[in-house]
This record gives sequence, structure tokens and C-alpha cells, in this order.
Amino acid sequence: MFPVKDEYISDEYISIGKVVNTQGHRGAVRVLPLTDFPERFETMSVVQVYHLGRRRAFHIEETGRHKKFIIIKFKEVVDMNAARELKGALLQVTRDELVPLPEDTYYIFDIIGLNVFTVEGRPLGRVRDVLSTGANDVYIVEKEDNKPLLVPALKQVVREIDLAGRRMVVDLPPGLMDE
Repeated sequence: MFPVKDEYISDEYISIGKVVNTQGHRGAVRVLPLTDFPERFETMSVVQVYHLGRRRAFHIEETGRHKKFIIIKFKEVVDMNAARELKGALLQVTRDELVPLPEDTYYIFDIIGLNVFTVEGRPLGRVRDVLSTGANDVYIVEKEDNKPLLVPALKQVVREIDLAGRRMVVDLPPGLMDE
């Protein structure tokens, strides 16, 4: 999964792509997907574009893939000069437009900020970031002493995630946390 930065998420909008360059001379843009579901661009007709502090709806005329990028032609962008103006823009959706996840899986931006407790109820800190290691994610918990605690995102370790209560309960293996 991609690193979550404050500018990518607001209370209402979640970034799913970032315009990194123009593509060709007809006004298409090259988008770096910030989603685990890049195929979603193929079925979208409208996306919110956030750039230079403003957000507005853009209509998608065409999409394609080129290497790791999504190529998008917007109706509102008529030429390469207009496309160049969008460099750095974020493509965003509302929470209700997110791709539904399977049970017991969560978006990274929902995990970040959760308060972490042991199964005994002892507070450990707050999830500051999530590392994707390939085998499993690792939650970086910022403790009171500012030393990070690395918690593997495994069912035997993470016993409960309560998004509404903004808390996570973990059962740490012996030796994981220095006392």
C-alpha cells in the first residue's frame, strides 16, 4: 500500500491518484495510482481533482494503462498546455465511493491514528504509519517515549480493531516490546 500523507486524505475526500505529467499532445495526463484498485479508473466517469487548494469535478473521457501509470483524458482538458497545469493534482473520491473491502480488512488511512492497547488494557501509543513488507503489513506505533513499536499486522497479534472507537487491541509476542 502507499504511504499516507495528510494532503492525501481529508475528512471527506481520499486521494486515489496523482497527476505526475502530461501524456501526448491531446491533453491527456499520466496518473500514478494511489490505490490498490487501479482498475477503478476504467469505470469512473467523474473524479474530483484537487489542485492548488481548489477541488472541482472533471469528467473522464478515456483511460488507458502505460507501465505503472493510468493515462486519463479529461473532457475539461483540451490540450497539452492545460494538462501541464494539472501536474501535482490529486484525484479524489468521497468515502462512499471507495471500493468495498472484504471483512476484517481495512484501509491504511483508517488504521493510522488508532490508539493501541494491550489485551490487558495497557495503552501502548498511537499508530503513526503502516509499512507494507510483502509478507504482512507492520503497524508503526508511536509510544510515549517516542520510540517506535513495530507491530506485525497478523491475526494472532492484532486481536481487535474498532474503527468507531478509534482503538486497536494487540497481544504482543514475548520480546517484541522492550520493557
